[in-house]
Order: sequence, then structure tokens, then C-alpha cells
Amino acid sequence: MEQIVINQNDDIVMRLLHFFITVKEYNPIILHGVKDEIWLEKLDENYQIIRIVSGYIHNNEQLDFDIFKTKQIAKKIKRKTFSFNGMNILSIFVNLGDNVDINNYLHLNKIDCAYIKTINDINKYSFVIDEFPNILKENNYKEKGLELFVKITDDIAKKNELENAKNEEIFKQKKPYITIGLIIINVLVFLLGHIDIRILDKMFLPYGLDREYYRLITAAFTHYDVFHLLFNMYALYIVGPQIESFFGRFKYLIIYFFSALTASLLSLTFMQEGGSLGASGAIFGLFGSLLIFGYYYRIYLGNALKSQIIPLIIFNLILGFIEPGIDNAAHIGGLVGGILISMALGVKYKSNKNEKINGYILSAIMLCFLIYTAFIK
Repeated sequence: MEQIVINQNDDIVMRLLHFFITVKEYNPIILHGVKDEIWLEKLDENYQIIRIVSGYIHNNEQLDFDIFKTKQIAKKIKRKTFSFNGMNILSIFVNLGDNVDINNYLHLNKIDCAYIKTINDINKYSFVIDEFPNILKENNYKEKGLELFVKITDDIAKKNELENAKNEEIFKQKKPYITIGLIIINVLVFLLGHIDIRILDKMFLPYGLDREYYRLITAAFTHYDVFHLLFNMYALYIVGPQIESFFGRFKYLIIYFFSALTASLLSLTFMQEGGSLGASGAIFGLFGSLLIFGYYYRIYLGNALKSQIIPLIIFNLILGFIEPGIDNAAHIGGLVGGILISMALGVKYKSNKNEKINGYILSAIMLCFLIYTAFIK
């Protein structure tokens, strides 16, 4: 039987991939037209991009072009992922010619470079060891040759399978029972309110609210006319199932009612006369929640954020300032409330404990501030 030989470059690449994917949980980036290099991303690391280059580079001119190409691709990824402070890249080369002086390229603008012929060459680069102190320890395998290749390949495949399962769980559409229920309640309240106007009188949010604090929530279920109802219910039908699916039904309800509350409180703060009603403040909260989710999953939803979600929010806010009779304070209150409470509740598989704590603290501060401005000041 013919023996399969794993060359040194392939061995190093597989070792590096195993460490960065299975230990550090970087994710591969699919780049069309890019050959002999692998890009990995993890946006909450100091090195947001790890780049492993196996293609042969025989002189400094080729390396200069490689750096230029890397910067151009990084700009596209930066725009897609809303990485406002730029992206730090670690380029690891495994096949450089003798004419290349890597010492001239160790630290460039946002790009650090290392040349590794054997795995122990990592010791030459303190900036790599400082960032990944366990990289050599994790590469101390008992297996050798083909046995090591099979182990590494199997581990990476299992990690990718686990990540795919997580993404499928998050993005798989679920039955929007809560959204349907909210729509039904809004429609029933509208019908009952137009049969008996006293129902609307007891539910909308009036100027000079007098201890009837339940109106802060019930106002989100009342509507002025059929067009007001249809417009809001259509918006809820579009965005509601997304948040219900991404966050889960219980968190969805918290986001909806917290956003309705902050919308009503900010509306009261700026209200001069009359009153406020409608589900739009809570729906803006769902848009804010979608912003948070899209930010954490921006490697997948970056284009949708830029081209659809953010422009839609901006358009509706501008419309609220232009058109009379629109309670833009409620929209802004709901939007900010939705963002903060979504931070507190967290995005599954993405949010860490500190981010959630910050979200709860900011949500509490916002709520206290709005209560003060609406009722005490």
C-alpha cells in the first residue's frame, strides 16, 4: 500500500487551523477568488483576523503586493462587519523564499506578520506568544504524520459541525405564536374600542397622566384608526417573527413590553397636550433589538444592516420629524429601550456576562431617568 506523506507546510497549516478554530474558536471567512490562504475571524479578539498563507512568495515585491491585497480585503470585511476602529490582522506565512526579509514586515499598520517554517518558530515572535500564550502547548500532540492529520481534520470538522448546528438553531424560523397573539390583541382592542369608545378612553396615554400607570403599557395596544392599526400590525408582522425567532419567545415578550414602557415614558416627557397611542414605540424597540442581533452576527448580516435595517429606521425617524401628529419621542424611546434591554438579555452564543451586566445597568439607568423626567421633574 502506498504511504501517504504529509509535507511540512501542510502540517503547519493544519496545526494552526486546529488551534485557531477548535481552541480559540475563530470562524473561517469565505472569500471568492482567494487562493492558497485561509482567513479566520473572531471580532471580539485583539486580532480580529487571522490569515494563514501557504502560497509561495519568493521576494519582497510579491510580499508588498500581498500586504496591499490584504488591506483591500480587510476594508471590505470592515465595512461589512461595522468594525469602526479598524481590524487588526495577523498574517502567518509558511512558505517564503530566501529573498524575503520578514523582519521588515513584522509590524505594519494594523497588520502583523510572522514566518513559520516549523511550529516552534512561533517562539521568534513575541507578539504572537503574548496574544496566544498556549499556542505551543496546544500543539504538543502525541500523534504523528497521517495519524495527526486525521485527528486534526476530524477535530476541525466536529467544530465546524457544532458551529453550523448553532447557526441553524439561531436562524431557523420558528412559528411566531407570540407575534400572532400580539396582533390579535391589538385588533381585538381596536374593534372593542370602536364599539365602546370608553375602552379607548381608559387605555390611551393622556397628557397629565394621573396615577393610572397601566396606561404606559395599554397605550401600545390602542390605535387611532384602521390605517394606523394596519400600518403598525404590518410592521409587527414583518419584524416580530425575526426577534421571536432570534431571541426566543420569553425574551421577545420582555423586549416588546420594556420598549413599550420606555416609549410611553419618553412620550410623556415631551408631551405638551393631547395624548399618545399605538404600537409603534414597541415596534421600534424590536428594530433596536434587531440592530443588536445584527451587530453580533454582522459577519452574516452586515449587508442587511447597511442596506435595509438602518436605512428603514432612519427613514421612519425622519418621517416622524417631518409629518405632524407622529409621536417621535415614543419611537426614539422604544428604539433605545429595545437596544438596551436586548443587550441585557443577550444574544445566544455571542453575548458574554460583562456585556449582559452592562446592558442591565444601562437599562435600569434609562428607566430611572425616564421615570424622573416623566413624573418628578
